[in-house]
Amino acid sequence: MRFPDPLIRGRLLRRYKRFLADVELADGGIVVAHCANPGSMLGLTEPGSEVWLSPSRNPARKLKFSWELTTVGGHVVGINTGVPNGVVAEALEAGKVKELAGYGSLRREVRYGKNSRIDILLEDPARPSCYVEVKNVHMKRGPAAAEFPDSVTARGTKHLGELTDVVKDGGRAVMFYLVQRGDCERLEIADDIDPAYDGAFRTALSQGVEALCYSCTVTPAAIELGRPLPLAI
Repeated sequence: MRFPDPLIRGRLLRRYKRFLADVELADGGIVVAHCANPGSMLGLTEPGSEVWLSPSRNPARKLKFSWELTTVGGHVVGINTGVPNGVVAEALEAGKVKELAGYGSLRREVRYGKNSRIDILLEDPARPSCYVEVKNVHMKRGPAAAEFPDSVTARGTKHLGELTDVVKDGGRAVMFYLVQRGDCERLEIADDIDPAYDGAFRTALSQGVEALCYSCTVTPAAIELGRPLPLAI
């Protein structure tokens, strides 16, 4: 997924009210950017960090910039939680995820379960439909492991239950963790942050829900699917 317009480099001053960030641009001007990330963003909000903003194409939008990337330990990390669905869909359409190859069609944001929408629905007349829930991952607290979630996620726990129901009804269900950084060797569930999610995750796997994890190649020009990562369970 390439950014439609060149990103603008800046320096993070602070993140606040969850969805706002003050950023100093190269010319010394300070702008308020939208932060499309409801999580804690643990380890990614250090004042003074290099960040990258996308300009809005909508002249009527109140906030003219969105925070897309940050640099941590020399690595560029994607922080926009709205990005992973597009990255994964693009990779699936290009046949880059061998575990999910062979389906005839792909639809996004399809209603299912109890008033939910599945991120990606793969369909083919010759096989059961495949429900793919995509989760954004960017937290890294140790030397090698990406971790999810970075805050309590009742919504994420609900999704695990609904994917389990899909399997019970004869479908295929996949939890797809997309790590928006390239410096991790595996994925771990952060059970100290959300033990309920950890329990639901283990239950879902035992009931036939599949879990995939891929890293990303992240640059100020594009975010693209990287290599598969093992899950440390």
